[in-house]
Amino acid sequence: MTDTIKASVAMLRVIESYGVDHLYGLPGGSFSTTMDALYDEQAKLKFIQVKHEEVGAMAATADAKLTGKIGVAFGSAGPGATHLFNGLYDAKMDGVPMLALIGQVKQSAMNFDSFQEMDEVPMFGDVSVYNRTVTTAESLPHVIDEAIRIAYQQHGVATVVIPNDLGAKLIPDTPYSSAESYREPTATMAPNEEDVLAALNLIKSAKRPVLFVGMGAKNAPDEVIALAKRLSMPIITTAIAKGVLPDDTEMHLGSANRVAQKPANDALKEADLVVMIGSNWPFAVGNLLPEQKFIQIDNDSSKFGRRHHVDVGILADAKAVIERLLALTKDSEPTAWYNANLANIKNWRAYLTMMMNRTDADGPLGVEPVFKEINRISTADAVYGIDVGDINMNSVRYLNMTGEQKWVTSGLFATMGYGVPAALAGKLSFPDRQVFNLAGDGAFSMVMQDIDTEVRNNLQIINVIFTNRQLGFIVDEQEDAQQPRFGVYMTDNDYAKIAEAQGAIGITVTKQSELAAAFDRARDADKPVLIDVKVTADRPIPVEALQLDPAKFSAEEIATFKERYHADDLVPFSAFLTEYGVAEK
Repeated sequence: MTDTIKASVAMLRVIESYGVDHLYGLPGGSFSTTMDALYDEQAKLKFIQVKHEEVGAMAATADAKLTGKIGVAFGSAGPGATHLFNGLYDAKMDGVPMLALIGQVKQSAMNFDSFQEMDEVPMFGDVSVYNRTVTTAESLPHVIDEAIRIAYQQHGVATVVIPNDLGAKLIPDTPYSSAESYREPTATMAPNEEDVLAALNLIKSAKRPVLFVGMGAKNAPDEVIALAKRLSMPIITTAIAKGVLPDDTEMHLGSANRVAQKPANDALKEADLVVMIGSNWPFAVGNLLPEQKFIQIDNDSSKFGRRHHVDVGILADAKAVIERLLALTKDSEPTAWYNANLANIKNWRAYLTMMMNRTDADGPLGVEPVFKEINRISTADAVYGIDVGDINMNSVRYLNMTGEQKWVTSGLFATMGYGVPAALAGKLSFPDRQVFNLAGDGAFSMVMQDIDTEVRNNLQIINVIFTNRQLGFIVDEQEDAQQPRFGVYMTDNDYAKIAEAQGAIGITVTKQSELAAAFDRARDADKPVLIDVKVTADRPIPVEALQLDPAKFSAEEIATFKERYHADDLVPFSAFLTEYGVAEK
């Protein structure tokens, strides 16, 4: 006689077979048979009960971004399902694998306008690469197995709707998973030699080339640095690729556009050749110029030409292309263009250091000294969950990452409220590492209830909340558009007390003299900590709209700009180009 197993247990064992050891959700009546199975499987698959399904979905996407392993979250029928959408769209737009399990009323109640019944498959059609309703108990583990394989293969969301009665039914206890035989597709195809030679000819003929590096080059940091040195190409990275290269890398200019650093914007405006490696950068319009030559290296040919006309496209793995370029070239003396960029990044880093070292023990507290403390207590392999808003901008500038640390945020979708779930994922995926949640008060207030999730699961996360009592990123946009400040101000909540009410350690900092003790306590704590830092509402320096160049701005405009942003020692890029004999465009 064939042994039997509950269909829901068989489903969870398929998920376990792919190396998943935790998943997120909030129970509901239409998900009760899966909850019963989670009880049975809790020794192998940990259920993380969140306070809002959105947090669970965003944590699952952060899992995938941090580890490469599929993230899993669930929601019950109706509102539980719809609450998942922010996380699912984050996974879709940043191209990471995620499995969404969706509750549904039992089959006999379907199509009767039952309580919380919805036609869920159409709702998830746009966000999913795989979207099915299970129709038999026997097919449930098979559908889950197929969903996971397709989520990996297509780097997206697989959605499975499960009528609640199916999970309790007994099915044959036979193998349902293909995890042992499944191999994720790899893009290790060798580059076409003609394409590589064509790219090399363009690079050699360029006077002002730059490397533009995205997440597609995350497995080749040493090769990227070697190529940049050899061919005198400064490196620009996307914001979400922060951490791929150590921040102190000599020719690393940082990211471009608004969540950016000055040297990257400076170089991009002056470049005559952009070599884009493994990036689908969405801010091309207004930053990449039509007259610039453009080489694109990617393992997905559908991305060629999406952001700029392509002069040479190389369909291959980034590391393989770079290794071939290195094999075809020899070391040479750095060019004047390269040296001008090195001088520019040195000047910019001195400015950032000055901002972090500004001292006013009892005066208004800016964000920069806070980052100095974060850097001071951070371990060499710390994980940073970064929320959305001014915190993105400040983090890409002031976090000094080692190359071993991890940094995760909501990239293309840019959903606020990402810091808490990202930190949850960081600590669950890397329990032995130090983990931070960095967020502004606007974003944190959307998800602050899930400090409780940190506490209940004993996750020693350091939450740093930058309370400036406004939606700073939007305030700046209203300023730039010359609009009145409207709808952008926040209540000055006591977030430390809110954290304490949930069982965490809460610390409030109002002046610089209190910072060191607060961060020492957070570093040494054996439970979640929230530091509510009451900071000024000063605007971060707008590197996309600098007023430093006397050829473009009046002395009065430059003086006003420098005074506002403490930028007396910032030098316009034009001065370095002149110093090193590089003609401006």
